[in-house]
Amino acid sequence: MKREIAINASALEVRVALLEDSELAEFYLERNRQVGLAGNIYKGKVTRVLPGMQAAFVDIGLEKAGFLHVSDFHDGVSALNNVAEVLGEEDVETEPVGENEFAEAEPSNADESADNVDGNGNGDGNEPRPSRGRRRGGRGRGRSQAPQRSRLPIEQQLRRGQDIIVQIAKEPMGTKGARLTSSISLPGRHLVFTPTSNHIGVSRRIASAEERARLRQDVGELRPPQGGFIVRTACEGVSRREIQRDVAFLTKLWSSILRKNESMPPASILYSDLDVALRVVRDMFSSEVDRLWCDDPTTYSRVVQFVQNYMPRLRARVSLHDGPQPLFDRFNIEPQIERALDRKVWLKSGGYLIFDQAEALTAIDVNTGRFVGKRSQDDTIFKTNLEAVEEVVKQLRLRNIGGIIIVDFIDMAREGDRKKVSDALATALKRDKARTSALKISELGLVQMTRKRTRESLEKLLTDTCPRCEGRRVVKSVPTLAAEVLRGIQREAVSKSAGDMLIVKLNPEVARYLYDHGAKDLETLEQRLSTKIVLRSNDTIELGAFELARAPAAA
Repeated sequence: MKREIAINASALEVRVALLEDSELAEFYLERNRQVGLAGNIYKGKVTRVLPGMQAAFVDIGLEKAGFLHVSDFHDGVSALNNVAEVLGEEDVETEPVGENEFAEAEPSNADESADNVDGNGNGDGNEPRPSRGRRRGGRGRGRSQAPQRSRLPIEQQLRRGQDIIVQIAKEPMGTKGARLTSSISLPGRHLVFTPTSNHIGVSRRIASAEERARLRQDVGELRPPQGGFIVRTACEGVSRREIQRDVAFLTKLWSSILRKNESMPPASILYSDLDVALRVVRDMFSSEVDRLWCDDPTTYSRVVQFVQNYMPRLRARVSLHDGPQPLFDRFNIEPQIERALDRKVWLKSGGYLIFDQAEALTAIDVNTGRFVGKRSQDDTIFKTNLEAVEEVVKQLRLRNIGGIIIVDFIDMAREGDRKKVSDALATALKRDKARTSALKISELGLVQMTRKRTRESLEKLLTDTCPRCEGRRVVKSVPTLAAEVLRGIQREAVSKSAGDMLIVKLNPEVARYLYDHGAKDLETLEQRLSTKIVLRSNDTIELGAFELARAPAAA
C-alpha cells in the first residue's frame, strides 16, 4: 500500500491529509483561532466534587470547566493503554517495573458519564450506554475484564479549591468541557513517558519478540526511578543511544513542567503539545510512509528540522510542493473531503450507505441501490453487506465518528452469511487506531458498536448548523409556509393602523405560490379585513417571513 502525507498550511488554517493508495484515509484540521488542546497540561483548581458521579470539575482556564472522573485520577496502567490507543499503537503489552504502586484499574463508564454532562457540571441526558470493558493493553474487541480492586471514592481524594496537575485527554465538544486525566503522558518520537506509572509497555506491532525484549530491557535500564514508558512502533530498530536521548528529553521536560507548576497560579497552562503539522509528523511519519509533502516554505522548514532531529533516515522523503497547482488539487483531495460530508455514500457495486449523525449516536443504513446481482437475492444481499463493511470502517475513520454507532445491514437469511459479515467487520476494525467495540450482528442485521471519540468529527469541524432547518436536515415546504404567511397576515393586520391598502413583502417563492394557488384565500382575507392586500416580492426576506405596512390606496 502506498502511503503519503500532504500538509497544506496557510494563514487561516493547517490541513493534513493521509493518503492510502491515493484515497483520503484521515484528515486533520487546525485553525489558528481554534488550536487543538488534547495533550496540553494545566495547573487546575478543583471547583466541584460530585460524589454521586464519582467525578470532579476542574478549572483550567478554558471557557468550560474540565471533567475528571475517578478512574482518570492516578491510574497508571489505564492511562498507559489510553495514550497508546490515541497515538495509534494498536496493541501494547505492559508489565510493572520494580515496586508498582498503581494496580490495574477496574473497567469504568467514565466516558459515558462525561458524555452526559456539560461544561458547567449539569447533566444533559440519561440515555444508556453500552458498557465498555478494558483488557490489558488491548483496544476493546471481545476483551476480558481486568481484575477489579477497591478504589477510594473521589470525595476522599479531592476537595474543592485543591490544586492539581491535569492533562486534556479529550477535546471540549459541543456543550461539554474537556475530559481530563491526572495520569500524565508526554509523547516523544520513540517513547511515551508516563510519570505517574511504573509500567513499561511495548507495542505489539513490533513483530519480533526478540526486538520487543531488547527494547524493554534497554528502556528498563535507562528509565528514572519513578515513571513508566511506552515503547512506540517507531522505536523498532532504534539504537540504545537514541532511546537514551528520548528518555533524557522526556524526563527533563517533565522536570520543567513541575518547576512551572510551583511558580504558576491555578488555571495556567504548563505544557502545550505540538501543532498539528509536527504532531502528525511525530505520530504518523515512519518508514511505512513513502512521501511527505508540504506546500508552505515556513512549515516545510520546521518539518525538515524536526525530521532531522528525530528521524534523519526519513529526511529524503520530505518534499516541498512549490508548483502552481494547489497541493490538495494535485492529489484530488478536495472532492474527497466534500464527499466525506455527504449523507449518501455510493458503493462500487451500485449499493449505497446513508449516514445520520446525532449528538450521541450515528446510524448507518446499508442499501442495495442499483445493484441487482447475478445469481440469487441472498447472494446480492451478502455481497452488498460485505462491500459495505469496508466502506463503513473507512468512513468512520475518515469522518472521525465516535460514540455509539448502529449499522443496519440488509437482512440476511443465512446464518453463515451473517457470521462472515461480522468476521469481516472485526478484521476491518483492526486497521482503525481508535478503540472500538462491536457486538455480533443480530438476526435483524443490526450491529451495535462504539468508537472512542477523542476530537470533533469532520462534520463538526467543517460545517455549521443550517440556519434554515436548524439541524433537522429538512425545511418546511412552500405550501406550508404560504399557509403560515396567510395566518400571520391575519394576526398582524389587526395591530396595524387603519388604511386603504395592506402591503405584504415576502419571499418570491411564497409570493408566487400565493398568486398561483392562494388567490381565493387572499380574496377571503381581504373581505375579512376590509382592506386590499398587495403582495410584493423581496429576495432579502427568508422563506416563511414577511413584512407588513399600511398605505393609502394611491400608493
